[in-house]
Amino acid sequence: MARLLREFVGLSYDPKLVKEAREQGRPIILSGIIQKANTPNQNNRLYTRKVLEREISNYQKVVNENRALGCLDHEDQATISLEKVSHKLNKVWWDGDDVLGELQILDTPRGKIAQDLLAGGCRLGISSRGVGETSKNSEGLDVVDEQFLLVTWDIVSEPST
Repeated sequence: MARLLREFVGLSYDPKLVKEAREQGRPIILSGIIQKANTPNQNNRLYTRKVLEREISNYQKVVNENRALGCLDHEDQATISLEKVSHKLNKVWWDGDDVLGELQILDTPRGKIAQDLLAGGCRLGISSRGVGETSKNSEGLDVVDEQFLLVTWDIVSEPST
């Protein structure tokens, strides 16, 4: 049975720029690495480039339709609860084996919490949420299987990459 898989990456940003954007009524946009292919993470999981390429290609439709929403903290389900949405992904693209993304913090209740945390200089991470299984390879890593389905990327407090 497929289980919920979640992976974390830290976000880098300047709290002064976040504060400035808020004061000027501009959207808060963050960008950086949101996932890595072919690289073991601190959860001992490895996502192959093949699996991530397929899922990111499928996810582009969601991005293009302006429906690529994420939550503040992970949900324990494979759906996105609109009342918990904090951001939307504007772009997702590749740079080598790194998946990069641009996300916009929204003015939703959870988005405002994320804005306050960012303005306060808190270090936040971004984490993929998807459904799939893993199997151990010869190096003892949990390799994410071909049936993996990407749901979104959420903002979290504990990055693992």
